[in-house]
Amino acid sequence: MDSSKNWREELYVMIFQSDTKAGLRFDGILLVIILASIVVVMLDSIGRVHQHYANVLAYIEWGFTVIFAIEYCLRLYCSPKPLRYAFSFYGLVDLLAIVPGILALYYADAQYLLIIRIIRMLRIFRVLKLSPYLKQANYLMSALRGSKQKIVVFLVSVCTLVTVFGTLMYVIEGPEHGFTSIPKGIYWAIVTLTTVGFGDIVPKTPLGQVVSSLVMITGYSIIAVPTGIFTAELANAMRGEQLQHDCPVCLKKNHEHGAAFCSRCGNALFNKLE
Repeated sequence: MDSSKNWREELYVMIFQSDTKAGLRFDGILLVIILASIVVVMLDSIGRVHQHYANVLAYIEWGFTVIFAIEYCLRLYCSPKPLRYAFSFYGLVDLLAIVPGILALYYADAQYLLIIRIIRMLRIFRVLKLSPYLKQANYLMSALRGSKQKIVVFLVSVCTLVTVFGTLMYVIEGPEHGFTSIPKGIYWAIVTLTTVGFGDIVPKTPLGQVVSSLVMITGYSIIAVPTGIFTAELANAMRGEQLQHDCPVCLKKNHEHGAAFCSRCGNALFNKLE
């Protein structure tokens, strides 16, 4: 009984902890297998490769699916709280790495869903100790939350503009010039306002070309608005993080980033390590 418990604990350390040599080796091998499975899916999407090597690639993919299924079962087995792992982010991602392979037995196109295995590459943050970079992602999320209302207002304004311009072009150009409906005109307005310009629908009348020019100029003038909003919020988020040093003596807040001493009482802001 004790040997089984010890083996389970050793398996847990190897699979879930990347601080040990065995854990690093396991995660490294796992990342290589994930990459290989993604490459196989990509190769199978190429017509000539699929025509000549479809069966070989299918067997290889089934091998990867079996490996991931065994790994998932081992994680459930050695985890102290299997249900907690199963419903965690990584647990669900690990399950999604297996399900498409099984669905491919019944739906041939389901095999291309195997590309979601690339999400498992997020483990590289744990393996390569890149967690400080994840902290930087908090700045982005904070900026998105701060700019949410402004961006919503901006998007509503843009939707209003493209509806007006699309309707106007439908009235001016008409079906004979490709603007067969108001939704078609709105599609043209979106493509033109975003400066994409597919060219599948173009105005032919002089008045339509004038309106088209106005739409293009408007697009250039507003395209930087969401970028400016997000950049300002990102700067605020980073500035707020940098000014969170509280003095342990006078409790003064909001010191400059990198300050070693309090600007009010002169006390050291950080204790020196012994």
